[in-house]
Amino acid sequence: MPLKLVQRKGSDFYYIRGTVRGQSLFESTGTRDREVAEAIRIKTESRLLNESVHGKKALITFEEAAESYIASGGSERFLIKVSPSTGKVSGIVAHFRGKLLKDLTQSDLDAAARILFPAASAETRNRQCYTPFIAVWNHAAGNQWAEVRQWKRPRKAKGTNIVKLKVRAGTKPTSYDRAAQFVAAMSPAPAQLMTALFYTGMRPIEMFLLEASDVNMPGRWITVDASKTGEPRGIPIHEFLVPLFEALVARGGVLFRSHKGDPYPPTEEFGGQISSAITGARNRLKKRGVSIVDIAPYTARHTVSTQLVINGIHPYIKDQILGHAADDMSRHYTHVPQQPLIDAINTLPVPQLWRDQEWWSDPVYWSRRLVKWGDPAKRRVQKVG
Repeated sequence: MPLKLVQRKGSDFYYIRGTVRGQSLFESTGTRDREVAEAIRIKTESRLLNESVHGKKALITFEEAAESYIASGGSERFLIKVSPSTGKVSGIVAHFRGKLLKDLTQSDLDAAARILFPAASAETRNRQCYTPFIAVWNHAAGNQWAEVRQWKRPRKAKGTNIVKLKVRAGTKPTSYDRAAQFVAAMSPAPAQLMTALFYTGMRPIEMFLLEASDVNMPGRWITVDASKTGEPRGIPIHEFLVPLFEALVARGGVLFRSHKGDPYPPTEEFGGQISSAITGARNRLKKRGVSIVDIAPYTARHTVSTQLVINGIHPYIKDQILGHAADDMSRHYTHVPQQPLIDAINTLPVPQLWRDQEWWSDPVYWSRRLVKWGDPAKRRVQKVG
């Protein structure tokens, strides 16, 4: 039977159902608009008919190849991004929507990188556009939907006279006063996470995975069983963090969670897990005439390292805190609090602005609330859930 539009109980979207030359189909159009759905139905029926005559290799689109790539376990990062408020789809897939694989050229890929990331460096365009595009293409080639190709990536500028215009956030230290100003513009949940990072020097991925059972509050000590170096290590807790950690440990489970109560994704991305919170803080500060765009989760680790040096802490103690140094004793006694490391971490300064944040009164309660946009000074909040 020919393809037709139907609606399912419990869904406002139109679906396409039917059979074309023996190929059955039942899929969502992704739209509530009848006219748009009808246009999609006509296009889909035409495509299936052409595929049955000419073969799929000649007619498969980049969008279809990307959907197959993601369904097979590939990452959708940078390929597809859906706005939670508007439902608008953006990303590489949206840019190449309707484009046949056989028609795509190197110039199309280069143009997409310039359009999608106009102010980005060559490294960023390579990571966020070329790499995911080529991954989808190789997947398509592996399924014999496209020819194997050697795509050219952007070259990194070389030479001593090259000026790098943009520095990636999170790659340099900042001052604690400036960090306090930034964290004060965040909602409580990400603010608590960032606070813990700035007063432990832990790697973000270590903090995302931290559980109540890893924390020894009486000893002011954290134990990480598997650090980036592959070895367990102990981390001192700054006195400033005690009320926060006591509340989160009492709650149990994973310590740091989003305002929805969900754990953050355990990846090594530079702020990807709380990117919306970082962007929100930047925008709130911008409304007040303050520009802070270089702070991200990894900024905290660089700041702790730099401040400990400024405070005169012995390099070996600093390296133990950050997990750069380990000897047989520290490996064997990772669960035993070490007073020299605790004394060292307590030299980190605490600006009054950081102490004045209202979420200190009840961290768990406030972690479920969001700062409303456009009013960072008054710190109005709304309950989530």
